[in-house]
Amino acid sequence: MVKPPREADRYDITHYPPRLESVPLSRLRVARLVTEWGHPSLVDDAALLTSELTTNALLHGCLRDRLFRVELLLTGSVLRIVVTDPKGERRPAPRTPAGDDQFGRGLLLVRALAADWGVQELTVGKAVWAELGACPDQERRLDQNPGPPGL
Repeated sequence: MVKPPREADRYDITHYPPRLESVPLSRLRVARLVTEWGHPSLVDDAALLTSELTTNALLHGCLRDRLFRVELLLTGSVLRIVVTDPKGERRPAPRTPAGDDQFGRGLLLVRALAADWGVQELTVGKAVWAELGACPDQERRLDQNPGPPGL
């Protein structure tokens, strides 16, 4: 069993094989955990960030027989998604795709959705992370006060 980081209120780590079906599996797991951890308003963004980061790991960072890892940490008011893959030399960088490009928009989505994101070099491989704000008091207020009638 992996020990969670000391600062984490909630923590999950799962290893996945470098196969296409790992993307929806990781996305569903993150969505379920974010809901269970009391942050349903973050589910859609957390699931999309997970999809983009795991897809990038599969396309650019995985090796045939090496697992990649998805970590989810909830610390105070921050939800962090971390995807670790074995190819440290393949660092992600946002780019501007041409209108007809099929790929190249993932990190633009990550940059638009995440409060912060980045890359950490590891001894072997790299970790790409994205953070969302997770203020429980704000979520409770939004749930209890949905806004003016008729909206």
